[in-house]
Amino acid sequence: MLTPPVAALKPKQIVSPHGTRTDNYYWLNERENPEVIDYLKAENAYFEEQMAPVKELQAELFTEIKSRIKEQDESVPYRDNGYYYYVRYEAGGEYPIYCRKQGSLEALEEVLLDANAMGQGEAYFQIGGFQVSNDNQLLAFSVDTVGRRMYTLRLKNLTTGELYPEQIVNTGGEAVWAADNQTLFYSKQDVNTLLTYQIYRHQLGTDPAQDVLVYEEKDNTFHIGVSQSKSRQYIFVQMGSTMSSETRFLEATSPTGTFQVFLPREEDHLYEVEHFEDNFYVLSNDGAPNFRLLKTPVTNTAKTAWQEIIPHRADVFLENMELFRDYLVLGERQEGLLQLRVMRWQGGEEHYLNFGEPTYTAAISINPEFDTSVLRYGYSSLTTPTSTYDYDMTTRTKTLLKEQAVLGDFRKENYVTERLYATAQDGTQIPMSIVYKQGFKKDGSAPLLQYAYGSYGISIDPTFSAARLSLLDRGFAYVICHIRGGQELGRQWYEDGKLLNKKNTFTDFTDCSAYLIQEQYTSPDTLFAAGGSAGGLLMGAVINLHPEYYKGVVAAVPFVDVVTTMLDDTIPLTTGEYDEWGNPNEQPYYDYMLSYSPYDNVRAQAYPNLLVTTGLHDSQVQYFEPAKWVAKLRATKTDNNLVLLHTDMEAGHGGASGRFKSIHDAARQFAFMLLLLN
Repeated sequence: MLTPPVAALKPKQIVSPHGTRTDNYYWLNERENPEVIDYLKAENAYFEEQMAPVKELQAELFTEIKSRIKEQDESVPYRDNGYYYYVRYEAGGEYPIYCRKQGSLEALEEVLLDANAMGQGEAYFQIGGFQVSNDNQLLAFSVDTVGRRMYTLRLKNLTTGELYPEQIVNTGGEAVWAADNQTLFYSKQDVNTLLTYQIYRHQLGTDPAQDVLVYEEKDNTFHIGVSQSKSRQYIFVQMGSTMSSETRFLEATSPTGTFQVFLPREEDHLYEVEHFEDNFYVLSNDGAPNFRLLKTPVTNTAKTAWQEIIPHRADVFLENMELFRDYLVLGERQEGLLQLRVMRWQGGEEHYLNFGEPTYTAAISINPEFDTSVLRYGYSSLTTPTSTYDYDMTTRTKTLLKEQAVLGDFRKENYVTERLYATAQDGTQIPMSIVYKQGFKKDGSAPLLQYAYGSYGISIDPTFSAARLSLLDRGFAYVICHIRGGQELGRQWYEDGKLLNKKNTFTDFTDCSAYLIQEQYTSPDTLFAAGGSAGGLLMGAVINLHPEYYKGVVAAVPFVDVVTTMLDDTIPLTTGEYDEWGNPNEQPYYDYMLSYSPYDNVRAQAYPNLLVTTGLHDSQVQYFEPAKWVAKLRATKTDNNLVLLHTDMEAGHGGASGRFKSIHDAARQFAFMLLLLN
């Protein structure tokens, strides 16, 4: 029996307009306090001690997962403005190498960025935005060496290989060139809230201190970004919150001009804009919860000029669009599944692509050019590795360009996928996607890993994971629960899992657990649950509701101290979250949040075994939330089950950088579950 670290009790009163609470572990939010760092290191040491019996297994899992990866690999090239762009990996390399070839795939390779060389000596390294100028001579790119998603923007001459001296810090990562190939637009972040809130204009070769502020967002519930139309004729500045958006546009040939408002922001109106020939095309949820598609002349963007192309449908969620010279392609969701719909502008029969599996993911890929009849799309399922296809919209024929290699003895026909439905407490049918290996016995004896997210309207689609094979081959089933709070079944599915409906997300998950146990896919002695970020909040909530369902739970970078975080508008990204969770400065939201916040609802009861992970530099969910939660659980719970905290002292919200370093995260979580199964 090993003794876990004990965090000191230092009571602090958290005062708000609607109540005062005592937080014994608030002091853990002092990132620079040596006592805090020592505590996190002690937790890491305790984690290593408890995991010692499976240390060799963890190393074996890492080697096993890594062995399935084709180390020397490259993406399928796509054509853009006369060049073919792709990324490739070298054997042993952690990071991608960004390349292009001019005019033909047989041309000489030009290396644009070698992230392996650039990231040498860095504990964390990530390339963010990547934008080539219209004359193909200049590259704007951004890097993050901390993991906090605050990017430094750099500029490179692709003819000479020269890096320009300017380094623009604290950016959102993206940048857009104007048509003069000398002017660049980029976003800046607030260093405290981490919200992107300013757009600047930079002139190549000048001091960034002289850059011109072209827009500043005053509403701290909005974030902003800058992008380029597919036609390259317009530069867009987008402002967005959870429930409202606004776009401004500028002709790329007039970079010193003034951005025009496409449509002023309106309450409960989300829209996005693309350009083609003489029109702007608009995806809008104005009077259309599942969105509709409209167009308007570039000379008149007022609502009175909007013409409807695709009307709203109650049973189909219109997710995205891709414009070509002769075709319109729509990404739609119906009954939780993605569909690709192809339509000719000049009439003719429309059609949907047929994918032939009960549960899958299909999505429009990179299609930078208008003048083509070929659609590039991606496909994956729980049994099919990520695949890239070209689809000829005229002949209706598809060509498989690449299926991600899975080395070893993997054969997709050895695995089975199903679509299941659990009945929620209110009678709603909750879809689930499940995969397991042939021979799986539905007698309650098998281990099963249940996963979900359920927030921000983010849909968790069934995709392939080579790492997951290490569980499936050891007898696990894996289930994705498409719970409310995502948008798998349309916009209302999201509305029914946010704000004062948030608890539906949690009970949907536990109702899925009850179904899987009842139908003997698993049992409480072999059922595991996992989720990260807002999915980590889900984990915290469900173990307060039904701890008896689970043998073990993995909560990655979990958002668990909901009330305190949402009351503190100095914490990164808080104000932009009000439309998702509510503003606790208002009584109804304060009371509702307090009723489910995992940290506030820890009580004296038995909890399942728990692995909690975080990153010291996390920009989305600050490390102290999971640290405080673990400390409170240890001091309160009534059982002897494990509660482990692992802090990556060199990473942020996304975990370790690099394609091999990140495998350690998966191996760690898998080893934890296998430890509990002996």
